[in-house]
Amino acid sequence: MITGTHTVLYSADAEADRAFLRDVLRWPHVDAGGGWLIFAAPPGEIALHPTDSAPSHELMLMCDDLAATVAELAARGVEFTKPVEELRWGKLTALRLPGGGEVGLYEPLHPLAHG
Repeated sequence: MITGTHTVLYSADAEADRAFLRDVLRWPHVDAGGGWLIFAAPPGEIALHPTDSAPSHELMLMCDDLAATVAELAARGVEFTKPVEELRWGKLTALRLPGGGEVGLYEPLHPLAHG
């Protein structure tokens, strides 16, 4: 029935963000034609949170060791937009995509739904 998810990020500079996923995060990818890269994302989870405002969506990347991941990505020139927060469910920060977008990065402290 459902075989996977396809996440779409809209960007002011899609080429720069594709290069970021390819060269900085080093995600495997295929060329769907004309340089249109589609990336293999790591295993994922979907959580539904209540809201009193208009429904929206958020992308957060997960890692096993936030301090080590931040250090490795910072060494590759990644800009972090928020200090690390220690929350009951995990350690959280955010990074800037070259196209101007922001993506969360966290080390979960909750049980994982995948793997």
